[in-house]
Amino acid sequence: MARTSDIEKAAEVLRAGGLVALPTETVYGLGANAEDPAAVSRIFQVKGRPPSHPLIVHIGDAGHLDDWVEDVPPAARLLAERFWPGPLTLVLRRGHRVPLEATGGLETVAVRVPDHPVALALLSAFGGGVTAPSANRFGSVSPTTADHVRAELGGAVDFVLDGGPCEVGVESTIVDATGETPSILRPGGVTREDLEATLGRPLAVPSTSHIRVPGQHPSHYAPRARVVLVEPEKVVAEAELAQESGHHVGVLLPPSLSDVPVKAHAVVAVPASMAAYARGLYGFLRELDQQGCDLIVASLPVEEGLGLAIANRLRRAAGPRSTV
Repeated sequence: MARTSDIEKAAEVLRAGGLVALPTETVYGLGANAEDPAAVSRIFQVKGRPPSHPLIVHIGDAGHLDDWVEDVPPAARLLAERFWPGPLTLVLRRGHRVPLEATGGLETVAVRVPDHPVALALLSAFGGGVTAPSANRFGSVSPTTADHVRAELGGAVDFVLDGGPCEVGVESTIVDATGETPSILRPGGVTREDLEATLGRPLAVPSTSHIRVPGQHPSHYAPRARVVLVEPEKVVAEAELAQESGHHVGVLLPPSLSDVPVKAHAVVAVPASMAAYARGLYGFLRELDQQGCDLIVASLPVEEGLGLAIANRLRRAAGPRSTV
């Protein structure tokens, strides 16, 4: 776990225009001073991220929200009070402190308060906002440990704060809160059911949106291996057929088939708990890559609770060709 001296050094790096990898409860982020356009632009360069793809501004307290946005509708205020610190990002009208480099040129900005003691300590020591997309190459599997960051980005990061493994393991839920009727732009660590219970109304999860947000690229959260999605009862048969055809097949074996033997290159048994599955998902994909798999066969969980976020990530990892 990061020491106080590490946090102070990371804050100094941010003030100097450098990049800091920081832990959050969701994934590790690649952070820069949110008010420094040059530092923000360097994030895009390091990640290979299109400059039109917005970043999330992390702040230290819900009470600071009005410093970064122009208008906070009542529904947004309610969600911030209920879920911050936590894995919820609100999209609101951009305030003057946020440069267009951080928003992909949009007049909206994505903001959240992370629920991790190291991230909050860094935000407090730094005294400002930090833009922080996932600390990986654009489109690839997000990092959930400091070692993942070092392996993928190496010396491109000026300082890595090690806060241990991430507790949630998938990115934050992104909610468009710019109007009277909020909608979910990206499922994540706060469930649709909890959001609806708080607001007392159903929330749409549109497949497309006029507001650009992280995670909307056709192929995202992807390992090197091709990911294919099939019905749970077909996972074993499809994996063995692909293995016989010459592929090095990795399998994300659903809980319903946990006792079924599979003839494949590598097998990961998926936890029955959706919280445990979300926490381990990116690690599982990385593990299958590291074992030399060129094809990963998986099935989607029931799209309730965190299952909705897991299914979203698996679809994005599979890309347009999501089924065999």
